[in-house]
Amino acid sequence: MDELELLKKDWQKDDNNYPKKSYNEIYKMILKKSSSIVKWIFIISILEFILWAGISYALKDADYNQRFKEYHAESIMTPLMILGYVVIAYFLYRFFMNYRTISVTDNAKILMENILKTRRTVKQYVAVNLGLMIVSAFIVLGIQFNRDEEMISIVEKASANGELFKFYAVTIIITLLVLALIVGILLLFYYLIYGILLKRLNRNYKELKKLEV
Repeated sequence: MDELELLKKDWQKDDNNYPKKSYNEIYKMILKKSSSIVKWIFIISILEFILWAGISYALKDADYNQRFKEYHAESIMTPLMILGYVVIAYFLYRFFMNYRTISVTDNAKILMENILKTRRTVKQYVAVNLGLMIVSAFIVLGIQFNRDEEMISIVEKASANGELFKFYAVTIIITLLVLALIVGILLLFYYLIYGILLKRLNRNYKELKKLEV
């Protein structure tokens, strides 16, 4: 049993002579733990950004990327890439502000509100990231259909054989299956990293509710 649990046990005893500072000590411990968790959420989001940026840089000379440059789709891909960086920068700012706000909170009710706000921010971050990835995948697929000579040739052949619908259906199904696999892996990653931290933050929220009763 950690120090916080011992303090809670003493504070909840049916004794009118419990020290007044016990409430403040418990609150400060919850505040410290919550601040630490939100700080780690911010740090991990930075490390995640560095990871994806590093992977993107390492693969910039890969055959697929070199081939994609031949499509001359910069007018589409560049704004999409900028949007991705803007979204990440926005959420990094939100995570930092959540950490900063929680660190200086001196009221249990406000701390509870900030914990809920942080949880919402993390869920929005995960949802937006996955949504942007799915949209980007279909945009890339659309560019390939319109500008890749091999793909255009395959489409024309399928159309000539009366199998155009079948070709599109198979392509879309395969794309959705691959996306489902990638999304599943990313959700597992987010659950293992952010999910564990959010669970701890949620426990702190419940402890604060008990203190406020």
